Amino acid sequence: MLNFGKKAKTDAGRKKNLGRRLLELFNNHSIDESLFEDLEDLLIESDLGGSVTMEVVDELRDRVKTERLSARDEIIGELKSILSRQIKCLKLEPESDKLNVFLVLGVNGVGKTTTIAKMARYYGEKGIGDIVLSAGDTFRAAAVEQLKIHGERTGFRVVHQGPGADPAAVIFDTITSAKAKGEKLVLADTAGRMHNRTNLVKELQKIDSVIRRKLEPGDCYKKILVIDSTTGQNGLQQAEVFNEAVEVDAIILTKYDSTARGGNIVSISRKLGIPFAFIGKGEQLTDLEPFEPDSYLEDLFSY
Repeated sequence: MLNFGKKAKTDAGRKKNLGRRLLELFNNHSIDESLFEDLEDLLIESDLGGSVTMEVVDELRDRVKTERLSARDEIIGELKSILSRQIKCLKLEPESDKLNVFLVLGVNGVGKTTTIAKMARYYGEKGIGDIVLSAGDTFRAAAVEQLKIHGERTGFRVVHQGPGADPAAVIFDTITSAKAKGEKLVLADTAGRMHNRTNLVKELQKIDSVIRRKLEPGDCYKKILVIDSTTGQNGLQQAEVFNEAVEVDAIILTKYDSTARGGNIVSISRKLGIPFAFIGKGEQLTDLEPFEPDSYLEDLFSY
């Protein structure tokens, strides 16, 4: 079984967002080296990761020195500015008058299948009516049934086969029927767990190859990874594996709210260069929002 590790335990410190904890840090420190050392610890706990945190704090230390910053709000503002430059985002919109295939990836439990339904609703609300859902997660019978239910709720067609069917064949059939019916957007589910990493990578590469052979020049094809915001640096590890397999085009962060640590957005953007497209903030089909870096940072730094 593929295992990316367990979620970190929730504690009182984690429930406080970065902004509140920064206030506490500055209230208990002068502007000296111990402040930057404790800031490193805080950013690592907020899921920026060790190497990214050291680079960010080194840059902040230099800016504080060269600009002679001494006020708390000035320094926090400079930190926010440094982090803002690391974050990548993408406006993920289907291209008009083309067949668009969005292959949705992610380990089991991140909310991948529900996210597909949210995307269908989101694009449907924007006037894209020719949408078809592809039940490519055939290794988990519940995923197929779940997607069929979401198809009924959103009013969009679902292409599926029996349990254990070849995922690549399901998606192949979906693209074939979408072309025949003139549908413009395929949202394809994929399996998120196999018994080891090698099997997962091989299966995704097979699906990717089948899609590429089926598409025509000019068609739009995107690989979209779904990550659970509560998994912290585990999300970076997942992004590395899926990106290695099929070169991920964009990421959707689920289960996010202002108390989540969320720093993996910075580490993934900086280390892998993969942009974020959406944030999921709840269980309802309407709880999917385009990712806005400024809004994210306001949440992260709010007091």
